[in-house]
Amino acid sequence: MPIDACHLQIPHTDQVCAWLMQHAGLKTVDLERARRLSTDAGDLLGLLTRLGLVSEIELARAWAGLLGAPLLLADAAPPLLDPLPALTERFMRHYQVVPMGWNQGGLRVLAANPAQAYPFQALAYACQVPVWLAIGPRTEVDTLIERYYGQGRSAMGTLIENLDEQGGALEDIEHLKDMASEAPVIRLVNLILQRAVEQRASDIHIEPFENQLKVRYRIDGVLHDAEAPPASSSAAVISRVKIMARLDIAERRLPQDGRIMLRIQGKELDLRVSTVPTSFGESVVMRLLDRQTVQFDFPSLGFDGQRLAAFLDLLERPHGILLVTGPTGSGKTTTLYTALARLNTTERKIITVEDPVEYQLEGINQIQVKPAIGLDFAGALRSIVRQDPDVIMIGEIRDLETCRIAIQSSLTGHLVLSTLHTNSAAASITRLLDMGVESYLIASTVSGILAQRLVRRLDPATRVAFEAPPELVEEHGLDRLTEQRPILLYRGSYHGRSAITELLVMNDELRSLLMRHADADTLEQAARRAGLRTLHEEGLRQALAGITSLEEVLRVTRGEGA
Repeated sequence: MPIDACHLQIPHTDQVCAWLMQHAGLKTVDLERARRLSTDAGDLLGLLTRLGLVSEIELARAWAGLLGAPLLLADAAPPLLDPLPALTERFMRHYQVVPMGWNQGGLRVLAANPAQAYPFQALAYACQVPVWLAIGPRTEVDTLIERYYGQGRSAMGTLIENLDEQGGALEDIEHLKDMASEAPVIRLVNLILQRAVEQRASDIHIEPFENQLKVRYRIDGVLHDAEAPPASSSAAVISRVKIMARLDIAERRLPQDGRIMLRIQGKELDLRVSTVPTSFGESVVMRLLDRQTVQFDFPSLGFDGQRLAAFLDLLERPHGILLVTGPTGSGKTTTLYTALARLNTTERKIITVEDPVEYQLEGINQIQVKPAIGLDFAGALRSIVRQDPDVIMIGEIRDLETCRIAIQSSLTGHLVLSTLHTNSAAASITRLLDMGVESYLIASTVSGILAQRLVRRLDPATRVAFEAPPELVEEHGLDRLTEQRPILLYRGSYHGRSAITELLVMNDELRSLLMRHADADTLEQAARRAGLRTLHEEGLRQALAGITSLEEVLRVTRGEGA
């Protein structure tokens, strides 16, 4: 049933603020600060978004929830609206409304701030049809206004018009600094960051090429192209990022690392910035760490059942080494932080050595390594053991020296958590042997190894079940993994990610094989006899449960037991 926009029971601003405090994390102190700064009570909500206290999408959700209206984005509107209502661009921008389609004998209107009924009544009068309400973020309303009544430019296209086309080619550092500090460049970079937050990106890649500047977002582990500024703005845009990260903009020959702390769309963000020189300029990658939304909770990561119980049992042991393995971006650090959050009690002293420290955990002593001044993993660990810790977390075991200190710490009664870059749990043992660690030390100290990957979750609201074709059932042995008949698989859109894991728990048979220098395949077969499920098998189980799709499991685990 469409919502009649002309006869709305419009909520008071205080009701909208109360919704934002309950559902969007708006703090009382921030709301009071905005009230003091607001000169117009009617503009309080707009001020909250301009100050970065609330995101535009959260404000839109608040209006949609209170009015019972649908929340829509510009993508839901047709490329062209025919017939196009004869409305002025100035009117629509002032009231933040725009027509987005004809349906059910009326005109659907997208509104960002439906605080009064007048603009909808004016639209109904001008078009001589009922007006149905939909809610959207302000940027989406502006996008549609530009599409239908402007020159079809995007928000970035509008900003690009104000750029100095020659600025990117100049080598003068002071001029480049001035360019990077000018309003259009600042707004361009802010827009790139804002869109990354809106699309739930974990990384932003800004890559200069000969004739273009590419911007890509990694969303749920997969890179997607995004709208980018012209190649002529490359130097200015990259210099702006480097200034924000407190990097040396004059140094373009060497890689640099930095951090940016800022608030975007109501979120406290910590961005890790890495630059490396390439043929056509510096490539920049920013890792977005959202302190507010990260959940250090095993079930929310995808751990459950017997696997979770066995992993928690390993965590409760007073000493030993517990390793988490997998390639870059497989969620190893998040798993370790979740383990630390569980272990973090008054009775335990926990110290970490990391490069870099990704999240600050209250009550835990976290050390950032600084190789430039001689503070590396091994050096920090030698000092840590004299600090009387109960639990030690090492960001990554990279060399034999670090590994030996970790083993010594375990032998002297500490629980040691760390990561390795290997493809499977069993391969981690052979990796330690290859590094030069004696087999008897591995057998006596390593208590368990968790290998993991991240798969994209299917959105429960849009996923569709279908009967698995017989050839797929036979190829992947699906009939051995479920008793359900017919066997169902799922497809649909993705939202968020889930961990698939394999847990190797060291037992007497594995220790015996290890002492005889068995290879990874032999160790894995022994672990499977003790109950290990491989990453591929665990992925198939999640596909059968509708958590993810079979295609996604094969994408992530191809070649690893598949």
